[in-house]
Amino acid sequence: QVQLVESGGGLVQAGGSLRLSCAAPGRTFSSGPMGWFRRPPGKEREFVAAISWSGGSTYYADSVKGRFTISRDNAKNTVYLQMNSLKPEDTAVYYCAASTPPGPYTRPYEYDGWGQGTQVTVSS
Repeated sequence: QVQLVESGGGLVQAGGSLRLSCAAPGRTFSSGPMGWFRRPPGKEREFVAAISWSGGSTYYADSVKGRFTISRDNAKNTVYLQMNSLKPEDTAVYYCAASTPPGPYTRPYEYDGWGQGTQVTVSS
């Protein structure tokens, strides 16, 4: 099971940007798909974005399409989530997740490695 560490969360005003990072210290996850999920206050965890092992395929939730971009740097064992035009409804704890090929996947049970989460708060 891959251990992941997210960073980059924080407080931002609506319309602003943040970039989240997800690293796997001491591990290599270049062979598998990766995903980002989030849990808004009082709600269930939901899919945000996913990327294939090569980075050639990406999926996005409709709510973030056109505003968020997922990318990965396998040489650095790091996955990113660039979030632009943030809205108050993007407020959530964001989690990255790792899985095994083929993917990419959009459902939480398809991932077997998770980070501890990073808080993103968007003020209006």
